[in-house]
Amino acid sequence: MPATEPAPPDEDAMLMLRLRGGDEAALVQLVERWQTPLLNFFYRSLQSRESAEDLTQMVFVRLYRAAGRYEQRARFSTFLFQIARRLLINEFRRQQRKPLDPQDPVDLHAVSSDSAARHYRELEEAFEQALPKLPENQRTAILLLKQQELSYQEIADIMEASESAVKTWIFRARQFLKQELKDLV
Repeated sequence: MPATEPAPPDEDAMLMLRLRGGDEAALVQLVERWQTPLLNFFYRSLQSRESAEDLTQMVFVRLYRAAGRYEQRARFSTFLFQIARRLLINEFRRQQRKPLDPQDPVDLHAVSSDSAARHYRELEEAFEQALPKLPENQRTAILLLKQQELSYQEIADIMEASESAVKTWIFRARQFLKQELKDLV
């Protein structure tokens, strides 16, 4: 089997290489590009904006610290979400030791008389309540697929699993979510 050549550096990987060389403006660009996707990823998993913001900031701190050792072995997004996933797992473990008080989803949304908007909010709330019920691997895989639009192989790399395992997790997550949301769809 011939050795595979590394993929040509993507734009974000080039920024990371610039950061490794001491160009801190490259970190600013990475933060601008990846802050919202990371916030969404963490929020969907934790349902806490504060925790999502904290973990997003921690990703960038770890990214900065890893810059000196960075080598492009895969797409930058794979590297970034490996960091994010590890932080998320640590946060789940921390929460199991010290559970947070749940917040009523009604308190999070303004009331609207528009029935389509109300139905969408109900669906979104049901989705957000169903998501934490998924096992961590299924939740992470489905969020990376749908929210970050990563391929199965990229998700497998991030989650350090086989592509077939990722496909199974996503299938099971979809089946569970369909069952949980069947009354609203």
